[in-house]
Amino acid sequence: MKNFRIYKLLVFLIILVISSCGSDDEVIYVSPSGTQLVQASFTYSISATDPNVILLNNTTQGSGEFKSEWNFGMGDELVLDQPGLEELRLNGAGSYTIKLYVTNAAGFTEASETVRVDEDGVCPSNICGGIDPSSLKGAAVGFSVGTIVRDNRLTGMHDEVIRRDFNNITSEYQMKMDVMYPSQGTYDFGPADAIVDYGVANGIDVHGHALIWHNSTPDWVENFAGTDAEFEDMIRDYIRTVLERYKGKVRSWDVVNEAIADGSNELRFDDSVFRRRMGADYIEKCFQMARDVDPDVLLFYNDYNMASDSGKRAAMFAIADRLKALNLIDGIGAQLHISYNGPARSEIQAVVDGTVSRNLLMHFAELDIRTNPEENSSVTALSSERALLQKDKYKELAEIYTDIPTANKFAFTVWGLKDNESWLLDFWGVPDFPLLFDSNFDPKPAYQGVIEGFQ
Repeated sequence: MKNFRIYKLLVFLIILVISSCGSDDEVIYVSPSGTQLVQASFTYSISATDPNVILLNNTTQGSGEFKSEWNFGMGDELVLDQPGLEELRLNGAGSYTIKLYVTNAAGFTEASETVRVDEDGVCPSNICGGIDPSSLKGAAVGFSVGTIVRDNRLTGMHDEVIRRDFNNITSEYQMKMDVMYPSQGTYDFGPADAIVDYGVANGIDVHGHALIWHNSTPDWVENFAGTDAEFEDMIRDYIRTVLERYKGKVRSWDVVNEAIADGSNELRFDDSVFRRRMGADYIEKCFQMARDVDPDVLLFYNDYNMASDSGKRAAMFAIADRLKALNLIDGIGAQLHISYNGPARSEIQAVVDGTVSRNLLMHFAELDIRTNPEENSSVTALSSERALLQKDKYKELAEIYTDIPTANKFAFTVWGLKDNESWLLDFWGVPDFPLLFDSNFDPKPAYQGVIEGFQ
């Protein structure tokens, strides 16, 4: 990976962000000489004659000279791409992250795919083993279906439903700083270890959420007595400690969560000790810290109201563009805490289009759909009419996600398993029924809506 690090330095030195050509969803990168950056892309298929062999197809397109190199996920050596298909044998069971680096005079870009292998060979659509096609994960093609967990909700019916329907899990709150690092110099990884171990034992991907979030900051961090330089060193040590512990076990991380202030669409300041102590470029610093520790883990920026607020969406993409120019981001997490009656399909599609145009992974994160959003509502039960409207909205989201190009799909994550466990009940203080299962773990019409949308 020596050459890869050199490329990163070159990008930092020479790539300039020119303009968005009239849209905050389109950015062109050029070198000082005017050369446009070539975007890496590839696809793969399973060999028809050998289930352990994949055929890699470099689909990068661009004008001028560029060089393509592969990292096959089994070492640090880069392999120069040759004309035609590249054959790659993956013998051992596990997950392999294949990366393609493409370099020209403007700098470099990369594309990556995670390929899963079990005892029968490469798993079609990354779905391994005998999976019920009528389940959520069985209906999804080319991406994961996720839910949130707590360490005390991994047994009984929770376990049964998770293993049947989901192949990605996110810790609801136990992999955040205030839980994992409660006092200076003292870590508590008990709950996080239980969640990660559960995922590993059951062949379920783990999405880490979230390294840096202003609302999960321990008091000792808020009141850190050292200098700003010492604060930054402390954050670097925290990120290093967490990522080293879960390296190879956690597939992806939300590095920074909800950094944009409502209304102003600027970075939070008064309520973000990270912005105050580390500077306006603290997001880039944190992503770089994570990338330095684990170059192979997928790194996401995660935020809310991306669909309903075009200004906030533009601010989020500006953050993504800065990170992309430094090769520090792999994907966008769009929280979709929405209602049965909005936002509109076109607004959700705008988030997808902006993400795909930047060749980033799209994570439909923190998804739930309120059925009782009216103020001062006296509703106490889910009506058949609202249940069907909720089903339609879930189906719409599933259709949007299914239509995303395969190279940009990551996960479709529902923020909760059953209605009576939803965070929304405490947040709004009114009854609601926002998830796919009722309080008895029985699938609602919304569950079938997602399956229909995936198909």
